[in-house]
Amino acid sequence: MSATDHRGRPRVAVTGMGVKTPAGSDLATFWATLLEGRPTAAPITRYDATEQPVGFACEVPDFDPGSYFGHKEARRADRVTQLGYAAAADALADAGDIGADPNRCGVVAGTGVGGLWTQEAEEKVLFERGPMRVSPFLVPMMMANATAGTIAMRHGWKGPNICIATACAAGTHAVGEAARFIRDGSADVVVAGGAEAAITPVAMAAFARMGALSGRSDDPARASRPFDIDRDGFVMGEGAAFLVLERWDLAEARGARIYGEIVGYGRNSDAHHITAPSPDGSGAVACMELALEDAGVGVADIGHVNAHGTSTPLNDAAEAEALVKVFAGSPPPVTSTKGVTGHLIGAAGAVEAVASILSSRNGLVPPTANHERTDATVTVDIVHGEPRAASGPVLSNSFGFGGHNATLVVRAEQG
Repeated sequence: MSATDHRGRPRVAVTGMGVKTPAGSDLATFWATLLEGRPTAAPITRYDATEQPVGFACEVPDFDPGSYFGHKEARRADRVTQLGYAAAADALADAGDIGADPNRCGVVAGTGVGGLWTQEAEEKVLFERGPMRVSPFLVPMMMANATAGTIAMRHGWKGPNICIATACAAGTHAVGEAARFIRDGSADVVVAGGAEAAITPVAMAAFARMGALSGRSDDPARASRPFDIDRDGFVMGEGAAFLVLERWDLAEARGARIYGEIVGYGRNSDAHHITAPSPDGSGAVACMELALEDAGVGVADIGHVNAHGTSTPLNDAAEAEALVKVFAGSPPPVTSTKGVTGHLIGAAGAVEAVASILSSRNGLVPPTANHERTDATVTVDIVHGEPRAASGPVLSNSFGFGGHNATLVVRAEQG
C-alpha cells in the first residue's frame, strides 16, 4: 500500500488514542457507552450549584490526576491540563514505542478557555484576601497553552508546539493542523487533540445567561437531544481526547498498530456573527467541501457524518441544511455523540475524531442519544435508538463561536 496520498503527500496514520470523557476514560468504555447511547448528564458535583440557573453537566467521573502527576505537580496544574495531559499520555502509551527524533515530534492542543477553574478560584482569593495572596502559579495554570507545553516538556518533544483556541472547533482544528505538519514535512509524529474543563460557576452562569444551555433541570439525562424537535440548548461537558498522528511509512516500518488515517481537512470562517452560525449554512457547506476535496473522495464515498450537533435550535438547523446542500439532498446517516457526552467545547472535535475512527474501524454508527422526534426542518437521516452498520470514510464537523469551521475526513480499516 502506498505511503503517499492522491496528491503525493505523506499519509497520516493514527497509531494511538486516549480519552478522558464523561462517557469513559479508556477507549473500550468510551466506545461501549456511545454504542449504548447512554447519556451522562447529571447534577454537578464539583461545587455547590444549587443557586445556579443550570446546575447539571457532563463531568468526568473518578478522575485521579495522581495517576499521571506527582502530588505537587498535580496541584500546580489546572484541571484542563490534568485531563489533557492524561489523555495524551494514554494515547502515547497506546501507540507503543515510537522511537522518533524528539526534534521531529510535535504537539497541537486545542481548548476553548484554558485554566478557567484556577482563574475563578484565584479571583475569589484576590477579592477576599488581597493581591498578595494570589497564587504565583496562577499564570502558568490558567494560560490556554499550558496543556500543550506540559505534554511537550514531560516527553521531551522539541518539534512544533501549538495551542489552538477556536472555541468549539479547536479540537478538530488541532487534529487537522497536526496532519498538515506531517504532510508538509514539519514533523514526523504529532500528538494532537483538545481539552476543556469549563464546568465552573462563572462559565455555567454565563452560558446559561446567554441562552446556550438546556434548561431541562427536571430531567438532566435527557437534556442533550441533538436534532430533536424538543431540543433547547446544549449540556456543558468536560474532558479531553488526543490522537497520535504518525507519518505512514514510519508507522509501518516500526510495526505499529494503525487505527486509521486522517485523509481530509477543511477549515474556514462564516464571517457572520460572534455566536450564531450563518443561517443558510454556507460557511459549513464550503468547509465540508474543502475537506472532501482535500481527501480526494466524493460525497457518495462517505459512510456517515459525525455532526457537530450541539442540541441548540440554531446550530442543528443550520448544520442539517448544510449537509443537504453538500450531499445533493441525500446525506448519509448522521449522528451526534453530544447526546451522550454533552458539549466539551474545545475538546469536542478531538473526542469526536476518536469516535469517528472507532466507528469506521468497527463499521458501526453510534446512536444519537435522546433523539425521539426529528425536527421537521431537519431533513437528514438521524441515527437513533440503536447503532447502525455503515462502512467507508467518516466526515466529522465542528463549528465554533466566532464563525470558526473545521471538518475532518477520517478512514479506518474495519477489524
